[in-house]
Amino acid sequence: MIWKGKETVLLVVLQNNNWFPEMKQLLDAHMGNSIVEGSALTKNLALKGQATHSSLYYHWAAEKAIDTVRYAPGEATFCSIANYGISPWWRLDLLGKYNVSTVVITSRADCCPEQIIGAEIRIGNSLENNGNNNPRCAVIPTIKAGASVSFSCGMEGRYVNVFMSGLQSYLTLCEVEVYGSENLALRGHATQSSLYYHRPAEKAIDGVRKAPGSATSCSMTENDISPWWRLDLLDNYLVSTVVITNRADCCPDQINGAEIRIGNSLENNGNNNPRCAVIPSIAAGASASYSCSGMEGRYVNVFIPGHQTYLTLCEVEVYGTGYRRKTFLNMQFLSSADAAIMSDQILKQLQSALALRGLSDVKLCWTQPPKKRTVKQHVTEGTYLSNWVIDTMALAYHT
Repeated sequence: MIWKGKETVLLVVLQNNNWFPEMKQLLDAHMGNSIVEGSALTKNLALKGQATHSSLYYHWAAEKAIDTVRYAPGEATFCSIANYGISPWWRLDLLGKYNVSTVVITSRADCCPEQIIGAEIRIGNSLENNGNNNPRCAVIPTIKAGASVSFSCGMEGRYVNVFMSGLQSYLTLCEVEVYGSENLALRGHATQSSLYYHRPAEKAIDGVRKAPGSATSCSMTENDISPWWRLDLLDNYLVSTVVITNRADCCPDQINGAEIRIGNSLENNGNNNPRCAVIPSIAAGASASYSCSGMEGRYVNVFIPGHQTYLTLCEVEVYGTGYRRKTFLNMQFLSSADAAIMSDQILKQLQSALALRGLSDVKLCWTQPPKKRTVKQHVTEGTYLSNWVIDTMALAYHT
């Protein structure tokens, strides 16, 4: 096996159309050197949402701002328009809570670009005043006719509003795009070191940061030595951010010194996984965000090592992306057969060899057709066999 950066060149001899055992061993060895890559946050969350606005101007419905068409010929053909009025607004329901990183607004191209000036982008979870009282991400100063402008938000919420506060105008939006990540914790399973009365681990992932009463919607352990709470994301993710909400009614110092750990091991209940952050303190009822810089793992733990205390968590949110393991192999087949004809059979044999080792979730594909070259094979001194064909193909696999 010859290493070339992130690629491996394997010389594989096909004999009677079967894999040599050495090939299986090489693949097993190479699978341990897979490259981990994060999937990009390029999914427009608006496309699966639902839109409404303060009023309808003719046939320019709110949904036209999330139809993926930034510009089309005609009089704002694919735009939404709220009718002329005081403080017109447009609202997108993402149908779930997301960490919104970016909002992209496209203005109408045919006329009236000034109608967007002064509009506010607001993001949050409240429907008070139709969602227009949620925290503000940005104020739109101006957008040229037909142009698209990106606004950086980094805010959490279900609703994205565009709101012209106190202005009497139409509100025209030709496209609204929303990019960000979902709270992965909501799809996971939680457990903890012990149970204090009726406050199970799941209450920290119920989507409720704060509720009236004595930690009503919070998880809580007994007064344990080194108490812990663990979230199983049910798959591996690249975790970018963890948000912790502390209890509001009392005892905010109980969270002091807790560690956030992320990884794939269940050794010591997952508390030996790599550490993302140590929580110095969180004010009563407040939420604190911790950057984990794409740490990879299935388990997220909150762990207070070496102290006897209760561990109370009123909400744990986890944001990140899925990942894929992808490796490229340049493979040379010294064969009298045509590798192009045999390519499907080669993949099936390789898939079978990997399945025998428990790697049934690996996907294989050829990334380029075979390239042939004729070589001379040295047999004995002064004797050569000519016209041997080597087929070189690039194979990609990912899990």
